[in-house]
Amino acid sequence: MTFIIVGYGRVGARTARILYEEGYPVVVVENDPDKVERAREAGFEVVEGDGSNESVLKRAGVEDAVALGGLTGDPNVNFAACKIGKQYGCRVAMRISEDFTEEIYEQYEEDVDEVIYPERLGAAGAKTALLGGTFNAIGELTEQLRLTTLSIPEGSPVIGRKVNDIDLEDFGRIYAHGRKREPMTIPLPGTMIEADDQLALVVEHDGLDRAKEVLLGDGASTTVSNG
Repeated sequence: MTFIIVGYGRVGARTARILYEEGYPVVVVENDPDKVERAREAGFEVVEGDGSNESVLKRAGVEDAVALGGLTGDPNVNFAACKIGKQYGCRVAMRISEDFTEEIYEQYEEDVDEVIYPERLGAAGAKTALLGGTFNAIGELTEQLRLTTLSIPEGSPVIGRKVNDIDLEDFGRIYAHGRKREPMTIPLPGTMIEADDQLALVVEHDGLDRAKEVLLGDGASTTVSNG
């Protein structure tokens, strides 16, 4: 049940560590010598080379891997790696930047299992995407962070706004979104907030009240669940 992580930057390194700490075999693919050294020092099996190259991914064991994450900062490398992974039956998760348009997002989404915004999700979200999209990554949040779900009431100041346009500054991020009685998913860039929508947030422990103020407004009532 090997997981291949293409890219050992901030997101790739943390995702690899989370998977490794849960007992999953991890192989890192990286072409930067400094990152290769860091990955090896952290105890990972490392294949040095370009993650968009099929022969490199074969050396990493893509033919027998259960999942592959294209988590570099280059979406072209990530997409190529994921396409190769799909050819060999892997579940694949591709990192993109949150400034991508909805059209580009949908184009990538047709060809991979999960498109992720690590800037919003962090490594726990990347790990969740690789394991199949359930929200069992809550336990990997740090002591300073919590996962909170909110129900958006009528009169909320964020109704009619795009999820990606909601600014929680440095104290929180929107993790997932769902319509009333529908499963939560990673929102598309153009997803608009409606009354009774559900939002899952990663927030600092002392940032919950500030997040509620931004999302609910003064005096608004809601159902809150803390992870």
